[in-house]
Amino acid sequence: MGKLIVIEGSDGSGKATQTKLLFDFLKGQGRKVRMVSYPDYDSPSSSLVKMYLGSQFGHDPYGVNAYVTASFFAVDRFASYLKNWKSFYESSEDAVVICDRYVTSNMLHQTSKLGSLEEKEAFLDWEYDFEFVKGGLPVPDLVLFLDVLPDTAFRMMKGRENKITHKSEKDIHESNRDFLVRSYENSILVGKKYGWRNIQCCDDKGNMESVEVIHNRIQKVILEKWPLMVPCNL
Repeated sequence: MGKLIVIEGSDGSGKATQTKLLFDFLKGQGRKVRMVSYPDYDSPSSSLVKMYLGSQFGHDPYGVNAYVTASFFAVDRFASYLKNWKSFYESSEDAVVICDRYVTSNMLHQTSKLGSLEEKEAFLDWEYDFEFVKGGLPVPDLVLFLDVLPDTAFRMMKGRENKITHKSEKDIHESNRDFLVRSYENSILVGKKYGWRNIQCCDDKGNMESVEVIHNRIQKVILEKWPLMVPCNL
């Protein structure tokens, strides 16, 4: 099997940008690398995801059951894995797959809909079993959580194009500040439980660091994990 790296974070945290930068960097080092993004909006497998995010099941994310919603995203991932990158991932131990969001997004966001710690822990155990054990998706070798304060992330999303409609309106996650805050707070629980690596993305005043600074921090974590993957002059 190859290596699986996940770039995770709240909406507006810069996941797509950092995924592309890491892909370009590793490609430039001569690595066999593939980039994957979730949800796979170009595939029919994301139809229920688009309905959910597009408010067709209601405008309040808390009003849609966490387990049902998680299954929408899980089916999309499973289809993408089989169609787009399973063969590549299994082809060589040198193959590297970088995911912009993954199973980790269900863990991060859907636990926001649950109240007690016991409910959250039960959901996380169910989610791990559902996608990794029963679904057979690869467990990530490394999850990098882009730590962006909720207020900063909310500012970053202003004027950003909706990935589904390509218009300015936000989906039901992006438009709900409380959901954004609770998802961010869940990162502490989930990150500790599964050993995520935290990438600090804001300065002491809460302003977003430059994409180059964040990318360099990601490179350093990669170097710690796999010393031979990147140059030793960082």
